[in-house]
Amino acid sequence: MKEDVFSLTNFCYQLPPQLIAQRPLPRREEARLLIVERKSKCIKEEVFKNIINFLEEEDVLVLNDTKVIRARLWARRMTGAKIEILLTRKIEENVWAVLAKPARRLKLGEVVLFDHKDISAQVLERNSYGEFILRFSLPVEDFLNEIGEVPLPPYIKEKVEEESYQTVFSKEKGAVASPTAGLHFSLPLLERIKARGVKVVFLTLHCSAFTFRPVKAEDIRKHRMQKEFFIIPPQTAYIINEAKRRKRRVFSVGTTSTRALESSVNSCGEVIPQRGEASLYIYPGYNFKTVDALITNFHTPRSTNLILVASFAGLDLVKKAYQYAIDKRFRFFSFGDAMLII
Repeated sequence: MKEDVFSLTNFCYQLPPQLIAQRPLPRREEARLLIVERKSKCIKEEVFKNIINFLEEEDVLVLNDTKVIRARLWARRMTGAKIEILLTRKIEENVWAVLAKPARRLKLGEVVLFDHKDISAQVLERNSYGEFILRFSLPVEDFLNEIGEVPLPPYIKEKVEEESYQTVFSKEKGAVASPTAGLHFSLPLLERIKARGVKVVFLTLHCSAFTFRPVKAEDIRKHRMQKEFFIIPPQTAYIINEAKRRKRRVFSVGTTSTRALESSVNSCGEVIPQRGEASLYIYPGYNFKTVDALITNFHTPRSTNLILVASFAGLDLVKKAYQYAIDKRFRFFSFGDAMLII
């Protein structure tokens, strides 16, 4: 593989701001769908609800059932200065890693206050990812719904309903960002897919705020991935492994599902049920072991998600697909249109 494939410049592109979707469509499944065929290198357009036509009996559709929590909080220092707190992951009871804005104001050992039942948090440390480790005076889960806000991506400037940023099958609380490829599915569409004989299974990966952080290393191989908690249930692993034995296809919905699946494969190529932290970084040259087809959105430049998609489909084909989407005025990012890579 040529060394220049690892250059960060390969994953930069210019996007007209008006193509960044600010709101979801009224009907989720009416989004546009770009079909990208790896073997033929062909690209064609569809409507997302017609994705059912690309699924066959006994194929497996893997969905991430994480639920976005109200992770954005407002705190104040003893001086009265306000600080925005974004929960990123739970470390242990009452202890969370967070991002703070402005970060320079927080000092190790200081206590910040929240306007709810005398809740406070002490700054324990700051790690190499720029996160602060806070110990809260009460379990965070007890007050998030009352004072927290669902954190929308920084490129969404309009106010939207909280439920529009959740998938219809969201269940396991813990994500800071939505697994947005799943936003296109409605419950009726999922029922039609099941009726076709497709196995629909779930895993959980709690998407972190770091999904929005661009890669900075000029050689993308030098980037460090942040860990994200995931669960592969035994039934999900069993159904996937049976499908692979029967030479059926596994359709992964989103880069999050893909990372969780590929993080769970043993040396024999079997998916192992487990709870753990995914730190797998997928970049060009990676050999996919489980995923046969990928349903995904259009991702931000210089993102690990875009790098994963290019690893799956091939860099040149992804560049071609993205340019086509821009020329045809597809809607980009979280509330945007979708792509099926087969």
